[in-house]
Amino acid sequence: MYSKLLALAALASTALCQTQNLTATLGATPELSNLTTYVSLFPELLTSLGSASNITILAPSNEAFAKLLSGPAGDVIKANDTATIQALLTYHVLNGTYAASDIQETPAFVPTLLTDTAYTNVTGGQAVGAVKDGENVIITSGLGLESTVTQADVQFEGGVVHIIDTVLTLPQNISSTAIAANLTAAAGALTTAELVETVDTTADLTVFVPSNAAFEAIGSALPDLSVEALTSILSYHVVAGAVLYSSLLSNTSVETLGGGNITVTIIGEDVFINSAKVITPNVLVANGVVHVIDNVLNPNATSATPDPAAETQTPAFAGASSAPLDALTSGVPTPTAGFGGAGTETTPTAESTPPPSSTTNAAAALSPGHVGAVAVFLAYMMV
Repeated sequence: MYSKLLALAALASTALCQTQNLTATLGATPELSNLTTYVSLFPELLTSLGSASNITILAPSNEAFAKLLSGPAGDVIKANDTATIQALLTYHVLNGTYAASDIQETPAFVPTLLTDTAYTNVTGGQAVGAVKDGENVIITSGLGLESTVTQADVQFEGGVVHIIDTVLTLPQNISSTAIAANLTAAAGALTTAELVETVDTTADLTVFVPSNAAFEAIGSALPDLSVEALTSILSYHVVAGAVLYSSLLSNTSVETLGGGNITVTIIGEDVFINSAKVITPNVLVANGVVHVIDNVLNPNATSATPDPAAETQTPAFAGASSAPLDALTSGVPTPTAGFGGAGTETTPTAESTPPPSSTTNAAAALSPGHVGAVAVFLAYMMV
């Protein structure tokens, strides 16, 4: 009988823990003690904590918070830009409840509560990537930044909290992302063709962006292209009206912004667009997703097919040869920080097109006013 009572007590205790509001859950989680300290500075927020339902919060750990304070603070925090801070923290809240066991080895792209069109033009909310890598759950955000879940499935009555080791980065627009990822030939081509505003502001785009090496492989043909011809080529790399993450790609034909169709072919684990191989998939941008490819697509060679055994695909432009990219890259800003987390950068709005500047992982000590801005950020993060 005594053992049964103990079992019932344990079950009751578990039930109580699972039905705690968010404030109590955070207070009981040592790894979030810095966050709860900052939340306590804002009594007006306490009444709203725990009121959310069916959400997943990606909560930066004490270590992530320490990195934020010890590294470059970023213009957003320094300027106390509450609108952008609000956008950033809503990007840490997933629309739906997702346990760690729901994340599989196939990447999933989960919508967040970030829907403000000043920062995203993705229908249903800007997404984060989530994938299981061995024993770890990895969250991908803007500029290829990866955050690792260090403690999963902290339950509260409105959903679940996953503690992460790095603050997420808002996806930038396509032109800024291209510069940060050292896709400078593509960035220069967009400028030459006067397509920057189109690709940066049009909602729900999928863009297959050739690498610098891909442009260099047909470099001899580039100086002779008219603006109209270059525009036709670039438009053939853009799918409008659909954000096609890798998990949504299949063997099919898809209409492009230029009107012609591209052919998607999946061979084993490789994805090909016509004859071009996807070499970096799922780069999240403000208005959709970018996949980097190893070949420039040719709207006049739509029947080009891949050679899966080839290390590099044959260029789709007959007669073109390798040449320097000076004509495209002249005037394009040099990337000022790494891609994929080696120096995260400030996120412009979905409408703006400046090159990236320093951000969340960015190095000056914060003044008390800036610490207050960070506190606002962290407090809202917990709402």
